[in-house]
Amino acid sequence: MTPPRHGAGAGQDDPHDQRAYEDPGAFEAAVHRLADPLNDPLPGPEPVGPWQQASYEPQGPQQVPQEWYDPVGYQRDWYGQQSPVQQPLTPSQPAPDAGVEPATEVFGRIVPDDGPAVPAPRPEPEAPTGAAEAEAGADTAPPAPPPAGGRAERRRAAKGRGRRRPAPRAGPASAAPAKPMTRMEARRAAKAAKDSPAIVISRGIGELLITLGVLMLLFVTYQLWWTNVRADQIAGREAHKIQDDWARNDDNTPKKQEAFEPGQGFAIIHIPKLDVVTPIAEGTSKEKVLDRGMVGHYSEKPLKTAMPSDKQGNFALAGHRNTHGEPFRYINRLKPGDPIVVETREAYYTYEMTSVLPQTSPSNVSVIAPVPKHSGFTEPGRYITLTTCTPEFTSTYRLIVWGKMVDERPRSEGKPDALAD
Repeated sequence: MTPPRHGAGAGQDDPHDQRAYEDPGAFEAAVHRLADPLNDPLPGPEPVGPWQQASYEPQGPQQVPQEWYDPVGYQRDWYGQQSPVQQPLTPSQPAPDAGVEPATEVFGRIVPDDGPAVPAPRPEPEAPTGAAEAEAGADTAPPAPPPAGGRAERRRAAKGRGRRRPAPRAGPASAAPAKPMTRMEARRAAKAAKDSPAIVISRGIGELLITLGVLMLLFVTYQLWWTNVRADQIAGREAHKIQDDWARNDDNTPKKQEAFEPGQGFAIIHIPKLDVVTPIAEGTSKEKVLDRGMVGHYSEKPLKTAMPSDKQGNFALAGHRNTHGEPFRYINRLKPGDPIVVETREAYYTYEMTSVLPQTSPSNVSVIAPVPKHSGFTEPGRYITLTTCTPEFTSTYRLIVWGKMVDERPRSEGKPDALAD
Protein backbone atom coordinates (compact mmCIF):
# COMPACT_ATOMS: atom_id res chain seq x y z
CA MET A 1 0.00 0.00 0.00
CA THR A 2 1.34 3.36 -0.97
CA PRO A 3 1.53 5.84 1.95
CA PRO A 4 -0.11 9.25 1.58
CA ARG A 5 1.98 12.01 0.17
CA HIS A 6 2.79 15.06 2.23
CA GLY A 7 4.36 17.29 -0.35
CA ALA A 8 3.63 20.84 -1.33
CA GLY A 9 0.66 19.92 -3.49
CA ALA A 10 -0.95 17.58 -1.00
CA GLY A 11 -4.46 18.45 0.14
CA GLN A 12 -5.24 20.37 -3.03
CA ASP A 13 -5.83 17.77 -5.76
CA ASP A 14 -5.78 14.48 -3.88
CA PRO A 15 -9.31 13.49 -2.74
CA HIS A 16 -7.85 11.03 -0.21
CA ASP A 17 -5.90 13.62 1.66
CA GLN A 18 -7.40 14.08 5.13
CA ARG A 19 -5.91 17.51 5.49
CA ALA A 20 -8.15 18.82 2.71
CA TYR A 21 -11.09 18.83 5.14
CA GLU A 22 -9.27 20.57 7.99
CA ASP A 23 -9.58 24.04 6.48
CA PRO A 24 -12.31 26.24 7.89
CA GLY A 25 -15.60 25.79 5.99
CA ALA A 26 -14.36 22.84 3.92
CA PHE A 27 -16.76 20.36 5.52
CA GLU A 28 -19.80 22.56 4.94
CA ALA A 29 -18.80 23.07 1.29
CA ALA A 30 -18.41 19.33 0.75
CA VAL A 31 -21.79 18.64 2.31
CA HIS A 32 -23.29 21.43 0.20
CA ARG A 33 -22.26 19.58 -2.94
CA LEU A 34 -24.03 16.41 -1.73
CA ALA A 35 -27.51 18.00 -1.46
CA ASP A 36 -30.40 15.71 -2.54
CA PRO A 37 -32.14 17.18 -5.64
CA LEU A 38 -35.35 15.21 -5.03
CA ASN A 39 -36.24 17.36 -2.01
CA ASP A 40 -36.23 20.62 -3.96
CA PRO A 41 -36.76 20.23 -7.75
CA LEU A 42 -37.37 23.95 -8.36
CA PRO A 43 -34.88 25.83 -10.54
CA GLY A 44 -32.44 28.27 -8.98
CA PRO A 45 -29.48 27.87 -6.76
CA GLU A 46 -28.51 24.36 -5.81
CA PRO A 47 -30.88 23.19 -3.01
CA VAL A 48 -29.68 22.40 0.44
CA GLY A 49 -31.41 19.90 2.68
CA PRO A 50 -32.76 21.04 6.02
CA TRP A 51 -30.36 18.81 7.85
CA GLN A 52 -27.51 20.89 6.37
CA GLN A 53 -29.04 24.04 7.90
CA ALA A 54 -29.14 22.62 11.39
CA SER A 55 -26.93 24.09 13.99
CA TYR A 56 -23.92 22.18 15.09
CA GLU A 57 -22.43 21.94 18.50
CA PRO A 58 -18.71 22.03 18.67
CA GLN A 59 -17.48 18.51 19.40
CA GLY A 60 -13.82 18.74 18.60
CA PRO A 61 -12.44 19.04 15.10
CA GLN A 62 -15.75 17.78 13.44
CA GLN A 63 -19.41 18.80 13.88
CA VAL A 64 -22.35 16.32 13.92
CA PRO A 65 -25.91 17.54 13.16
CA GLN A 66 -28.45 17.14 15.91
CA GLU A 67 -31.38 16.40 13.53
CA TRP A 68 -31.38 15.28 9.90
CA TYR A 69 -35.12 14.29 9.44
CA ASP A 70 -36.98 16.35 6.81
CA PRO A 71 -40.71 16.51 7.73
CA VAL A 72 -41.51 19.28 5.26
CA GLY A 73 -40.16 17.33 2.28
CA TYR A 74 -41.94 14.16 3.43
CA GLN A 75 -45.26 16.00 3.65
CA ARG A 76 -44.75 17.55 0.21
CA ASP A 77 -43.84 14.23 -1.43
CA TRP A 78 -46.82 12.37 -0.01
CA TYR A 79 -49.56 15.00 0.07
CA GLY A 80 -48.59 17.34 -2.79
CA GLN A 81 -48.26 20.47 -0.64
CA GLN A 82 -45.65 23.04 -1.57
CA SER A 83 -43.01 23.62 1.05
CA PRO A 84 -41.33 26.98 1.26
CA VAL A 85 -38.02 27.26 -0.47
CA GLN A 86 -35.36 27.54 2.12
CA GLN A 87 -32.20 29.41 1.35
CA PRO A 88 -29.05 27.49 2.18
CA LEU A 89 -26.68 28.81 4.71
CA THR A 90 -23.22 29.40 3.43
CA PRO A 91 -20.18 29.51 5.64
CA SER A 92 -19.24 32.90 4.20
CA GLN A 93 -22.34 34.61 5.68
CA PRO A 94 -21.56 36.36 8.92
CA ALA A 95 -23.67 35.51 11.91
CA PRO A 96 -26.16 38.22 12.93
CA ASP A 97 -25.01 38.14 16.47
CA ALA A 98 -21.82 36.51 17.51
CA GLY A 99 -22.96 36.24 21.11
CA VAL A 100 -26.16 34.27 20.29
CA GLU A 101 -26.11 30.58 19.47
CA PRO A 102 -27.72 29.60 16.12
CA ALA A 103 -31.20 28.13 16.35
CA THR A 104 -31.99 24.52 15.45
CA GLU A 105 -34.93 23.68 13.09
CA VAL A 106 -36.87 20.68 14.33
CA PHE A 107 -40.12 19.56 12.61
CA GLY A 108 -40.80 22.99 11.11
CA ARG A 109 -40.04 24.94 14.32
CA ILE A 110 -37.10 27.18 15.22
CA VAL A 111 -35.82 26.22 18.65
CA PRO A 112 -33.31 28.62 20.14
CA ASP A 113 -30.91 26.99 22.46
CA ASP A 114 -31.84 29.31 25.30
CA GLY A 115 -35.57 29.85 24.82
CA PRO A 116 -38.98 28.26 23.94
CA ALA A 117 -39.84 26.94 20.48
CA VAL A 118 -40.96 29.56 17.96
CA PRO A 119 -42.85 28.56 14.77
CA ALA A 120 -40.77 29.12 11.66
CA PRO A 121 -42.24 31.68 9.28
CA ARG A 122 -43.24 30.38 5.87
CA PRO A 123 -43.29 32.62 2.83
CA GLU A 124 -46.61 33.12 1.06
CA PRO A 125 -46.84 31.35 -2.34
CA GLU A 126 -46.58 33.69 -5.27
CA ALA A 127 -49.80 34.23 -7.23
CA PRO A 128 -49.63 33.00 -10.85
CA THR A 129 -49.42 35.78 -13.37
CA GLY A 130 -49.41 36.04 -17.14
CA ALA A 131 -49.15 32.75 -19.05
CA ALA A 132 -49.28 30.65 -15.87
CA GLU A 133 -52.61 32.23 -14.90
CA ALA A 134 -54.05 31.64 -18.40
CA GLU A 135 -52.79 28.06 -18.41
CA ALA A 136 -54.43 27.31 -15.08
CA GLY A 137 -57.88 28.59 -16.23
CA ALA A 138 -61.05 27.30 -14.73
CA ASP A 139 -59.56 23.85 -13.99
CA THR A 140 -57.45 25.16 -11.09
CA ALA A 141 -58.80 23.77 -7.83
CA PRO A 142 -57.62 24.11 -4.23
CA PRO A 143 -55.46 21.25 -2.95
CA ALA A 144 -57.41 18.34 -1.58
CA PRO A 145 -57.12 17.54 2.13
CA PRO A 146 -54.83 14.66 3.08
CA PRO A 147 -56.68 11.35 2.65
CA ALA A 148 -57.41 9.27 5.68
CA GLY A 149 -56.13 5.71 5.88
CA GLY A 150 -52.85 3.92 5.41
CA ARG A 151 -50.00 4.29 2.97
CA ALA A 152 -51.85 2.55 0.10
CA GLU A 153 -54.74 5.02 0.27
CA ARG A 154 -52.36 7.97 0.27
CA ARG A 155 -50.56 6.61 -2.80
CA ARG A 156 -53.81 6.17 -4.73
CA ALA A 157 -54.88 9.68 -3.81
CA ALA A 158 -51.51 11.07 -4.96
CA LYS A 159 -51.78 9.24 -8.31
CA GLY A 160 -55.31 10.48 -9.02
CA ARG A 161 -54.56 14.07 -8.04
CA GLY A 162 -52.79 14.84 -11.29
CA ARG A 163 -55.68 13.87 -13.55
CA ARG A 164 -57.67 16.60 -15.20
CA ARG A 165 -61.37 16.80 -14.54
CA PRO A 166 -63.66 16.73 -17.60
CA ALA A 167 -64.95 20.11 -18.60
CA PRO A 168 -68.67 20.60 -17.92
CA ARG A 169 -70.90 20.25 -20.94
CA ALA A 170 -72.63 23.30 -22.21
CA GLY A 171 -76.40 22.98 -21.63
CA PRO A 172 -79.21 24.51 -23.65
CA ALA A 173 -79.25 27.54 -21.38
CA SER A 174 -75.63 28.37 -22.21
CA ALA A 175 -76.15 28.06 -25.97
CA ALA A 176 -75.95 31.22 -27.95
CA PRO A 177 -79.29 32.63 -29.13
CA ALA A 178 -80.27 31.64 -32.66
CA LYS A 179 -79.81 34.22 -35.34
CA PRO A 180 -83.16 35.44 -36.70
CA MET A 181 -83.87 34.33 -40.26
CA THR A 182 -84.52 36.73 -43.07
CA ARG A 183 -87.80 36.74 -44.96
CA MET A 184 -86.31 34.81 -47.86
CA GLU A 185 -84.83 32.20 -45.53
CA ALA A 186 -88.17 31.85 -43.72
CA ARG A 187 -89.95 31.26 -47.05
CA ARG A 188 -87.43 28.64 -48.07
CA ALA A 189 -87.74 26.89 -44.73
CA ALA A 190 -91.54 26.86 -44.95
CA LYS A 191 -91.36 25.52 -48.51
CA ALA A 192 -88.94 22.78 -47.49
CA ALA A 193 -91.21 21.78 -44.60
CA LYS A 194 -94.13 21.14 -46.99
CA ASP A 195 -94.58 17.66 -48.45
CA SER A 196 -93.89 17.14 -52.12
CA PRO A 197 -96.77 16.19 -54.49
CA ALA A 198 -95.42 12.65 -54.77
CA ILE A 199 -95.57 12.21 -51.01
CA VAL A 200 -99.10 13.61 -50.87
CA ILE A 201 -100.27 11.30 -53.68
CA SER A 202 -98.64 8.23 -52.17
CA ARG A 203 -100.15 9.07 -48.80
CA GLY A 204 -103.61 9.42 -50.36
CA ILE A 205 -103.23 6.10 -52.19
CA GLY A 206 -102.16 4.40 -48.99
CA GLU A 207 -105.15 5.78 -47.08
CA LEU A 208 -107.46 4.71 -49.91
CA LEU A 209 -106.06 1.18 -49.89
CA ILE A 210 -106.44 0.95 -46.14
CA THR A 211 -110.06 2.12 -46.41
CA LEU A 212 -110.78 -0.39 -49.17
CA GLY A 213 -109.21 -3.16 -47.11
CA VAL A 214 -111.38 -2.31 -44.12
CA LEU A 215 -114.50 -2.18 -46.32
CA MET A 216 -113.66 -5.54 -47.91
CA LEU A 217 -113.16 -7.09 -44.49
CA LEU A 218 -116.52 -5.76 -43.37
CA PHE A 219 -118.17 -7.04 -46.55
CA VAL A 220 -116.71 -10.53 -46.13
CA THR A 221 -117.88 -10.58 -42.52
CA TYR A 222 -121.35 -9.51 -43.64
CA GLN A 223 -121.53 -12.12 -46.40
CA LEU A 224 -120.16 -15.11 -44.53
CA TRP A 225 -121.67 -14.48 -41.11
CA TRP A 226 -124.34 -11.85 -40.89
CA THR A 227 -126.34 -13.01 -43.94
CA ASN A 228 -126.61 -16.48 -42.43
CA VAL A 229 -127.80 -15.02 -39.15
CA ARG A 230 -130.48 -12.92 -40.82
CA ALA A 231 -131.57 -15.68 -43.23
CA ASP A 232 -131.94 -18.20 -40.41
CA GLN A 233 -134.11 -15.74 -38.50
CA ILE A 234 -136.36 -15.08 -41.51
CA ALA A 235 -136.59 -18.74 -42.50
CA GLY A 236 -137.43 -19.72 -38.93
CA ARG A 237 -140.25 -17.18 -38.73
CA GLU A 238 -141.61 -18.35 -42.11
CA ALA A 239 -141.60 -21.99 -41.02
CA HIS A 240 -143.55 -21.14 -37.85
CA LYS A 241 -146.00 -19.13 -39.92
CA ILE A 242 -146.63 -22.06 -42.26
CA GLN A 243 -147.16 -24.45 -39.37
CA ASP A 244 -149.54 -22.00 -37.67
CA ASP A 245 -151.62 -21.79 -40.88
CA TRP A 246 -151.88 -25.57 -40.99
CA ALA A 247 -152.88 -25.71 -37.34
CA ARG A 248 -155.80 -23.31 -37.86
CA ASN A 249 -157.67 -25.91 -39.93
CA ASP A 250 -160.88 -26.32 -37.82
CA ASP A 251 -162.31 -29.49 -39.23
CA ASN A 252 -158.83 -31.03 -39.65
CA THR A 253 -159.69 -31.72 -43.29
CA PRO A 254 -156.77 -31.23 -45.67
CA LYS A 255 -157.43 -28.59 -48.26
CA LYS A 256 -155.49 -28.91 -51.44
CA GLN A 257 -154.17 -25.60 -52.80
CA GLU A 258 -153.02 -25.57 -56.42
CA ALA A 259 -151.39 -22.09 -56.77
CA PHE A 260 -149.36 -19.84 -54.49
CA GLU A 261 -148.15 -16.28 -54.67
CA PRO A 262 -144.45 -15.70 -55.57
CA GLY A 263 -142.47 -15.79 -52.35
CA GLN A 264 -145.25 -17.49 -50.41
CA GLY A 265 -144.21 -20.48 -48.32
CA PHE A 266 -146.29 -23.61 -48.81
CA ALA A 267 -144.10 -26.56 -47.65
CA ILE A 268 -141.12 -27.58 -45.49
CA ILE A 269 -138.19 -29.74 -46.64
CA HIS A 270 -136.43 -32.12 -44.23
CA ILE A 271 -133.01 -33.65 -44.91
CA PRO A 272 -132.27 -35.65 -41.74
CA LYS A 273 -128.69 -36.56 -42.67
CA LEU A 274 -127.76 -32.87 -43.04
CA ASP A 275 -130.04 -31.63 -40.22
CA VAL A 276 -131.82 -29.32 -42.65
CA VAL A 277 -135.36 -28.03 -41.93
CA THR A 278 -136.19 -25.16 -44.31
CA PRO A 279 -139.42 -23.70 -45.72
CA ILE A 280 -140.16 -24.01 -49.43
CA ALA A 281 -141.52 -20.90 -51.15
CA GLU A 282 -143.02 -20.34 -54.58
CA GLY A 283 -140.56 -19.12 -57.20
CA THR A 284 -136.79 -18.81 -57.32
CA SER A 285 -136.45 -15.06 -56.84
CA LYS A 286 -133.14 -14.19 -55.24
CA GLU A 287 -134.47 -11.28 -53.21
CA LYS A 288 -137.87 -12.70 -52.21
CA VAL A 289 -136.93 -16.32 -51.66
CA LEU A 290 -133.30 -17.47 -51.85
CA ASP A 291 -131.67 -14.57 -49.96
CA ARG A 292 -134.25 -15.00 -47.21
CA GLY A 293 -132.88 -18.46 -46.38
CA MET A 294 -135.70 -20.41 -48.05
CA VAL A 295 -135.70 -23.01 -50.83
CA GLY A 296 -137.37 -21.94 -54.09
CA HIS A 297 -139.67 -24.00 -56.32
CA TYR A 298 -139.27 -23.73 -60.10
CA SER A 299 -142.83 -22.56 -60.84
CA GLU A 300 -142.42 -20.00 -63.61
CA LYS A 301 -142.49 -20.75 -67.30
CA PRO A 302 -140.55 -21.98 -69.20
CA LEU A 303 -139.03 -23.70 -66.10
CA LYS A 304 -142.28 -24.65 -64.40
CA THR A 305 -142.13 -28.03 -62.67
CA ALA A 306 -144.61 -30.32 -60.94
CA MET A 307 -145.85 -30.23 -57.33
CA PRO A 308 -145.26 -33.08 -54.87
CA SER A 309 -148.99 -33.99 -54.96
CA ASP A 310 -148.97 -34.50 -58.73
CA LYS A 311 -149.20 -38.10 -59.84
CA GLN A 312 -146.37 -37.63 -62.30
CA GLY A 313 -143.60 -35.07 -62.77
CA ASN A 314 -140.37 -33.62 -61.40
CA PHE A 315 -140.50 -31.44 -58.23
CA ALA A 316 -137.40 -29.20 -58.78
CA LEU A 317 -135.97 -26.96 -56.04
CA ALA A 318 -133.12 -24.39 -55.82
CA GLY A 319 -131.19 -23.10 -52.80
CA HIS A 320 -127.99 -21.30 -51.78
CA ARG A 321 -124.89 -23.34 -51.09
CA ASN A 322 -123.04 -20.49 -49.36
CA THR A 323 -124.31 -17.46 -47.42
CA HIS A 324 -127.93 -16.50 -46.79
CA GLY A 325 -128.69 -19.55 -44.71
CA GLU A 326 -126.89 -21.94 -47.13
CA PRO A 327 -129.52 -24.76 -46.88
CA PHE A 328 -127.94 -26.80 -49.72
CA ARG A 329 -124.28 -26.39 -48.74
CA TYR A 330 -123.64 -30.07 -48.02
CA ILE A 331 -126.01 -31.85 -50.44
CA ASN A 332 -122.93 -33.27 -52.16
CA ARG A 333 -122.56 -35.53 -49.07
CA LEU A 334 -125.82 -37.34 -49.74
CA LYS A 335 -125.55 -40.97 -50.71
CA PRO A 336 -128.05 -43.17 -52.60
CA GLY A 337 -130.86 -44.21 -50.26
CA ASP A 338 -130.65 -41.13 -47.96
CA PRO A 339 -134.19 -39.82 -47.28
CA ILE A 340 -135.49 -36.41 -48.34
CA VAL A 341 -138.95 -35.52 -46.89
CA VAL A 342 -141.29 -32.77 -48.14
CA GLU A 343 -144.01 -31.76 -45.66
CA THR A 344 -147.14 -30.02 -46.94
CA ARG A 345 -150.59 -29.20 -45.58
CA GLU A 346 -151.98 -32.50 -46.85
CA ALA A 347 -149.23 -35.10 -46.41
CA TYR A 348 -145.60 -36.14 -46.02
CA TYR A 349 -143.75 -37.06 -49.25
CA THR A 350 -140.64 -39.17 -48.81
CA TYR A 351 -137.95 -39.42 -51.52
CA GLU A 352 -134.78 -41.50 -51.67
CA MET A 353 -131.61 -40.00 -53.15
CA THR A 354 -130.63 -41.90 -56.34
CA SER A 355 -127.87 -40.01 -58.22
CA VAL A 356 -125.80 -36.83 -58.40
CA LEU A 357 -124.31 -34.69 -61.14
CA PRO A 358 -121.26 -32.92 -59.64
CA GLN A 359 -121.02 -30.16 -62.21
CA THR A 360 -123.00 -28.80 -65.13
CA SER A 361 -123.59 -25.51 -66.92
CA PRO A 362 -126.17 -23.09 -65.49
CA SER A 363 -127.87 -23.09 -68.88
CA ASN A 364 -128.50 -26.86 -68.81
CA VAL A 365 -132.21 -26.81 -68.03
CA SER A 366 -132.68 -30.44 -69.01
CA VAL A 367 -131.75 -31.47 -65.46
CA ILE A 368 -135.20 -30.28 -64.26
CA ALA A 369 -137.20 -31.82 -67.09
CA PRO A 370 -140.11 -34.21 -66.25
CA VAL A 371 -137.68 -37.03 -67.00
CA PRO A 372 -134.33 -35.44 -66.02
CA LYS A 373 -131.43 -35.99 -68.35
CA HIS A 374 -128.28 -37.62 -66.87
CA SER A 375 -130.34 -38.70 -63.83
CA GLY A 376 -130.65 -42.34 -64.83
CA PHE A 377 -134.45 -42.16 -65.07
CA THR A 378 -135.82 -43.49 -68.33
CA GLU A 379 -139.58 -43.12 -67.90
CA PRO A 380 -141.99 -40.66 -66.29
CA GLY A 381 -142.41 -40.85 -62.54
CA ARG A 382 -142.52 -38.78 -59.32
CA TYR A 383 -139.07 -37.32 -58.93
CA ILE A 384 -137.32 -34.54 -56.92
CA THR A 385 -134.36 -32.42 -58.10
CA LEU A 386 -132.12 -30.27 -55.87
CA THR A 387 -129.93 -27.64 -57.59
CA THR A 388 -127.25 -25.34 -56.14
CA CYS A 389 -124.06 -23.50 -57.13
CA THR A 390 -120.62 -25.07 -57.33
CA PRO A 391 -117.71 -24.76 -56.50
CA GLU A 392 -118.34 -23.20 -53.12
CA PHE A 393 -118.42 -19.39 -52.91
CA THR A 394 -118.86 -19.20 -56.69
CA SER A 395 -121.76 -19.54 -59.17
CA THR A 396 -119.80 -20.81 -62.16
CA TYR A 397 -121.50 -24.22 -62.36
CA ARG A 398 -124.44 -26.13 -60.90
CA LEU A 399 -124.52 -29.20 -58.65
CA ILE A 400 -127.53 -31.50 -59.19
CA VAL A 401 -128.96 -34.18 -56.85
CA TRP A 402 -131.94 -36.42 -57.87
CA GLY A 403 -134.34 -38.54 -55.86
CA LYS A 404 -137.38 -40.77 -56.38
CA MET A 405 -140.59 -40.79 -54.30
CA VAL A 406 -140.96 -43.94 -52.21
CA ASP A 407 -143.71 -42.99 -49.74
CA GLU A 408 -146.72 -40.66 -49.42
CA ARG A 409 -148.38 -40.41 -46.01
CA PRO A 410 -151.28 -38.17 -44.98
CA ARG A 411 -150.65 -35.93 -42.00
CA SER A 412 -153.39 -37.70 -40.08
CA GLU A 413 -151.26 -40.87 -40.04
CA GLY A 414 -148.37 -39.13 -38.38
CA LYS A 415 -144.76 -38.55 -39.38
CA PRO A 416 -142.93 -40.99 -41.61
CA ASP A 417 -140.24 -43.26 -40.28
CA ALA A 418 -137.47 -41.03 -41.67
CA LEU A 419 -138.59 -38.18 -39.35
CA ALA A 420 -139.65 -40.37 -36.44
CA ASP A 421 -136.05 -41.47 -35.90
